[in-house]
Amino acid sequence: MALVACGALAQPAAEISERRGWPVDVHPLPPLLHNQPRLIAGEVRALAERLAGSYDRVAVGYADCGTYGALDVVCAELGLERLPGLHCYDVYGGAERLAAYFTEEPGTYVLTDFLVRSFGRTVERELGLDRWPELREDYFGHYTRVVWLAQQPDPELAALAEDAAARLGLPLTVVDTGHHGLESALADLVAAPR
Repeated sequence: MALVACGALAQPAAEISERRGWPVDVHPLPPLLHNQPRLIAGEVRALAERLAGSYDRVAVGYADCGTYGALDVVCAELGLERLPGLHCYDVYGGAERLAAYFTEEPGTYVLTDFLVRSFGRTVERELGLDRWPELREDYFGHYTRVVWLAQQPDPELAALAEDAAARLGLPLTVVDTGHHGLESALADLVAAPR
């Protein structure tokens, strides 16, 4: 099976698949597509169509990820299954848990391990905060906290998460999720009927 995966999920998906002995080849798309989610469905379609001739099955390692249903249209047209949820935060932390976080504090900004590691590039540089720090208030002025869904927390990542939250001027809440949600969602994709 080929898994067309978000670049932010590709490495843990490959590690889980290898550990579980699943016959899954992970084919990542650039994680920066999340900064332009309108492009995700088209990129997934193009890669899935290219891989279809080489694999008996192709699945999608994305949640909806801001495509507002466009990814589901691609999956329906090509007969593909995808990860559940609105975004990878649902996959890692659980949809109900994330909904509760946003209900109790709508100004919640969420980080994953990938975002913690790449914060300088994927957030600061992509949003221009490295060049125009005054934009921080425009982008993040209505946020009230950062929640880090920590898949594999260690002291280095914890320090990077603290630094990212400090750069945004927000308090940090750490939620240890592990990779259980991703592993369970991948297991469902692997077991899905062909």
